[in-house]
Amino acid sequence: MKLEKTDGFRIVKDWLAAKEFKPFAYQQEAWQRIINAESGLVNAPTGTGKTFSVFLGAVIRFINDNPATFQSKAKNGLQLIWVTPLRALAKDIGRAMEEVINELGLQWKVGIRNGDTSTAERAKQKRQMPEVLIITPESLHLLLAQKDYPAVFQSLKTIAVDEWHELIGSKRGVQVELALSRIVGVRSSANQASNIEFQPSNLSIWGISATIGNLDEAKDVLLSPLKTKGVIVRAQLQKQIEIESVFPDEIEKYPWAGHLGIKLAEKIIPVIDNSRTTLIFINTRGMSELWYQTLLNVAPHLAGAIALHHGSIDMALRTWIEEALHEGRLKAVVCTASLDLGVDFRPVETVVQVGSPKGVARFLQRAGRSGHSPDAVSKIYFLPTHSLELVEAAALKKAVSRQFIESREPLLLCYDVLVQYLGTLACGEGFYPGQIFEEVKRTNCFSELTEDEWDEMLYFIASGGNALQQYDEYKKVEVLNGLYKITSRRIALRHRLHIGTIVSDNMMKVKFMGGGYVGVIEESFITRLEPGDAFTLAGRTLELVTIKEMTAFVKKSSKKNAKIPSWMGGRLPLSASLGKVLRETVSEASLDRPSLTVSRKTKELNQSSTANDQRPIELQVLRPLFALQKTLSHVPGEKELLIEQIETRDGFHLFVYPFEGRLVHEAMGALLAYRIGRLLPITFSIAMNDYGFELLSDQPIPVDDSNVYELFSPDNLMEDIQRSVNSTEMAKRKFRDIAVIGGLIFQGFPGEYKKARHLQASAGLLFNVFNEYDPDNVLIRQAYAEVFSQQMEELRLRDMLQRVQKSKIILTYPERLTPFCFPIKVDSMRENLTSEKLADRVRRMQEQLNNLS
Repeated sequence: MKLEKTDGFRIVKDWLAAKEFKPFAYQQEAWQRIINAESGLVNAPTGTGKTFSVFLGAVIRFINDNPATFQSKAKNGLQLIWVTPLRALAKDIGRAMEEVINELGLQWKVGIRNGDTSTAERAKQKRQMPEVLIITPESLHLLLAQKDYPAVFQSLKTIAVDEWHELIGSKRGVQVELALSRIVGVRSSANQASNIEFQPSNLSIWGISATIGNLDEAKDVLLSPLKTKGVIVRAQLQKQIEIESVFPDEIEKYPWAGHLGIKLAEKIIPVIDNSRTTLIFINTRGMSELWYQTLLNVAPHLAGAIALHHGSIDMALRTWIEEALHEGRLKAVVCTASLDLGVDFRPVETVVQVGSPKGVARFLQRAGRSGHSPDAVSKIYFLPTHSLELVEAAALKKAVSRQFIESREPLLLCYDVLVQYLGTLACGEGFYPGQIFEEVKRTNCFSELTEDEWDEMLYFIASGGNALQQYDEYKKVEVLNGLYKITSRRIALRHRLHIGTIVSDNMMKVKFMGGGYVGVIEESFITRLEPGDAFTLAGRTLELVTIKEMTAFVKKSSKKNAKIPSWMGGRLPLSASLGKVLRETVSEASLDRPSLTVSRKTKELNQSSTANDQRPIELQVLRPLFALQKTLSHVPGEKELLIEQIETRDGFHLFVYPFEGRLVHEAMGALLAYRIGRLLPITFSIAMNDYGFELLSDQPIPVDDSNVYELFSPDNLMEDIQRSVNSTEMAKRKFRDIAVIGGLIFQGFPGEYKKARHLQASAGLLFNVFNEYDPDNVLIRQAYAEVFSQQMEELRLRDMLQRVQKSKIILTYPERLTPFCFPIKVDSMRENLTSEKLADRVRRMQEQLNNLS
């Protein structure tokens, strides 16, 4: 598009030129769009200046509006709201913005508003809003819960929603949608007059996103409250990414998940030593604690130069680590998703991904942490936690080269978030239902909301609904001449304390007996420990002394048998996009080709190739494993489904390999067990991983050529799913989160939170009451819908079954366990054995199987 050389445009370009920077074409386009008060989505790879594409646009717009006084004009009111999904990002973003503001001579202030913001700072912001407010979705809703909030937004020109690809598809994204609908409503004078056609005023809304599969839909969801089409500003920049796998010296033919990664820790020490700074991404907080200790054990010279970063570590320590990263004072940081997102870690030269990230977008995001400038190469090493994960490494390379990125499907009709939102508005100015209903309907999430459902929610917040109308505790909102408002200070306080949509196990503070804060840990883990037990947190070995008032008091320990904490949500499921490419990659492995000598060193492996084999190096290295799989059973092609039936001392095993991820496999295992059970009375135990699942019985399993396609039929899927799993029990567990978000359950005041089991019991009672007295309640319907769509991935399961109907089903009858089924078998043993006993048992099994080979 043609760029207008405005005062602001020239000033910003001259400032950049003085720093020897030249803006990209996409940044200049975004600036012009913002100057024109347009809205849209900026799409650019990590490390190519997405932040400045929007922020500098807002600055240019201000300079254009105040050409003579832009350097002296102070107390301008709120000009830019910057919504960020992570608190940790706020400081980085604020630092980058303040540097620009100071060098351009603007009198702007940058404020941060999140859970870490002090009461004094919030009071200061209330008296005089900064020009730029960096805020989380939860804190943005807290703004809407205060009196006179409409005045805050009157001067607002631009809203930026950073990392929109991380928010869309989550309830925090729905929070953003609702907040935008209210701000647009406040800003539009036409919205105040119901008989005038809606106009969105001159407010610009911009999403900032890395690549996702449904970019156009992501833009439409964000801009839905404006009812404008908007634009996508794309950076035509191809970020160069180098992916290198770390190979073990010997490939295990019988792999099992988790153990191999630690064995390869020594192989990444040269990577750390040869890089200025390395980020080592671990998928779980518990494993990150183990990796940190392991790296210190194998490389003592890293003491003081390596740090551990995850969401349960004390914020002060995390902040110190982030500062040290910026300044290049650390050689390595072991981290989780807590460092997936960030503004600019220039000293980071290299990234190591331990274990499969289970998604292409997540892998690209992490790779982009290194070489964090447009012309730098992002280097990422893939370190497998078992040898079969090398197939995922090959699949990731293929997916990255094709830009085959996952979509993030927006959520629809999240009634619990809407109930909370109505309570939020009632805490502040109150609301008139007709006006808010029209605004809410403009969001993508609630575009299909009916008037009956709306009336039900109004009745629910004012009277408790049909099921709870006898209890005063649930009559939270009063209706005063048509205005819905919370007048009780106690109810308003409780509501403000729990605004948010992230519901997890209760967290307990961990403190030293002599003072000093270590971090937080989940109640369900710490309450399993006895005083005197040792565990690790923040890279320290600690001994539990006592638990008092939701605080675990500890002292330093030198015990060697420290437990590694477990946190909820430890295992990520394989994404549909990566699963598709993974099936293609396994199909490539089924072809007979020459192989490399597995015992070569890593460097030699990566430089080697054979004239007759153009397959990825990972598949060449895995040739012995696939050769054994083919000898014992079969390696499935892309349009094949492999089923193995094996008899062992444990019983009769049925192994199925759809390569669709553990959530789909869990649902499919239950469905298949139910359908087989209709043929004859039979009981099963079920185990699964991301590649397949197992049904185990004490009698032969009647699956053969005559019935196998019928067993995998998509016909009557929903009815069979509901019969195959205890959907009522699953919905009851899901209802706990919905009840907390919707304000039905109060979690307690800070420092006095209710125990998780008490919350679950309260939710169970409410669930039973609703089922009996109000079975069509929207929150009950939502609980069942979330079970099928999120927990069981019903749509993906249906797609898989339809794919199987068009595929060739291969039934094999191996005489012993195969390389494919071995990791599933090991997973089925985990619950009954400690990690030490499991390792011993697996070692014996491997020896027995290798002796038979």
